[in-house]
Amino acid sequence: MKIMQPPYHNIEEFINRSKKLHEIRELGIDPYPHKYSPTHTLKEINDEFEKKEIGHSDDAASGSTPEVAVAGRLILFRAMGKNAFGHIQDATGKVQIMFNRDSTKVTEYDPKKEENATPLKFIEKKLDLGDIIGIKGNIFRTQKGELTVFAKEVTLLCKTLLPLPDKHSGLADKGVRYRKRYLDLITRKEVIDTFEMRSRILKIIRQYLDDYKFLEVETPVLQNVYGGADAKPFTTELNALHQKMFLRISLEIPLKKLIVGGLLKVYEIGKVFRNEGIDRTHNPEFTELEAYSAYWDYNDVMIFVENLYEKTALELFNDTKITYLKDGEPLVIDFKAPWKRLTMKESIKKYAGIDVDALSDNDLRDILLEKAKLPLSEVKDQPKGLLIAMLFANFVEEHLIQPHHITDHPIETTPLCKLHRDPKEKELKLVERFESFVVGKEIINAYSELNDPQLQRKLLEEQSLKKSAPDEEAPPLDEEFIEAICYGLPPTGGFGMGVDRMVMLFANAQSIKDVIYFPLMKNED
Repeated sequence: MKIMQPPYHNIEEFINRSKKLHEIRELGIDPYPHKYSPTHTLKEINDEFEKKEIGHSDDAASGSTPEVAVAGRLILFRAMGKNAFGHIQDATGKVQIMFNRDSTKVTEYDPKKEENATPLKFIEKKLDLGDIIGIKGNIFRTQKGELTVFAKEVTLLCKTLLPLPDKHSGLADKGVRYRKRYLDLITRKEVIDTFEMRSRILKIIRQYLDDYKFLEVETPVLQNVYGGADAKPFTTELNALHQKMFLRISLEIPLKKLIVGGLLKVYEIGKVFRNEGIDRTHNPEFTELEAYSAYWDYNDVMIFVENLYEKTALELFNDTKITYLKDGEPLVIDFKAPWKRLTMKESIKKYAGIDVDALSDNDLRDILLEKAKLPLSEVKDQPKGLLIAMLFANFVEEHLIQPHHITDHPIETTPLCKLHRDPKEKELKLVERFESFVVGKEIINAYSELNDPQLQRKLLEEQSLKKSAPDEEAPPLDEEFIEAICYGLPPTGGFGMGVDRMVMLFANAQSIKDVIYFPLMKNED
């Protein structure tokens, strides 16, 4: 028999298991059958029979205890004379199996084809840890009280050719864990728990939005013009039309067009793509929620999003308080609404002791150069609004541990937001925007949406001119969007929220990679 030898790290084990696979096939056994029908998951076995009197091994051998069919991955096996014990595992849990020399049979296996063979020897010699098997048998409890399945029939469901990671050292390398998430899921139950929580959170979000009569929609991932954020896009070529296309960096623009079209409340949960850096809170591909409601403003949105977080905490933990580990220190975070609210200028004064209205542009630049140690190229020629935003990012964000809404941002930070309705704030070129922060990280970005087509054109034209600066993050002028709002965008409140960051908080995850099944990783040689 010739065995292919791909470049796996454990080639010796691969060859050994491949030989066993060949021997199994020679015995007339299909090592990869099409179907199996378990009656229970392993968790259901434990839940159903945990507190029941179900008898001992003799009762199970005689068939007088409940019969079940289960399936899972063999993760432990030890022979003990005429019996052998093992554990199988599925995504829900694990259970002990007892194999018996006289009573256990193997599907399709004929002991007459091997000298001195028995089904128990077949299991011991031909199966390996990691193989997926089905077990039909009867439930019993050992003398130590452990729930066990007395195996009457064993079916090989999948012969594995590579071994699982060592059960003691496991997957110590985080890079390997992220790149080979399937092994991470097999070997670490807490990883499954995290992703089950992620699914629960998505259901809670959708139910909350549905309760408020928001309509879930889908908008294009491929776009002719990218916009809705300051971010460098991924580009591709559409062969059919011979034109350049972009992966969306935001969900904002098409959702607003739907409000123009007369839909009252819309939302989308989808992937967005930004060709930027990778760190503990950023992945180039991430999941975003954006929602827009006609006739709302940013005050309505503030109440809506803080209630969403409060509801999510209550649904998950029956409490608004959670414990989050930040830099090794456990922090108790309380999502109970209402959250603290500060304007951006108030927050800078409170946490940095800087009154930005009392200082000149050059004064602000000097502070950023001397105290924040920013390079001159980053602050030179920047307008006052962006200097204020830099002060906030460098001196305030890290202090926003409990949930905060930071309101009333400078107009230079976004061209898509309404000017402040207060004449004084409007004169200072502030917009009705807020960002929400928890444990020093932004979790929400929201506006009273700009619906004045003439002002919108002016601001987008100014933004597009930055591309000649050059500013790789400045999106091009979107004439189609301006045309859309010329048909009338009603007063609208909207927000964007990183779903991955929300999951990080509730799952106490320290990296965004821990809450994305397959985070972007550098190719292995």
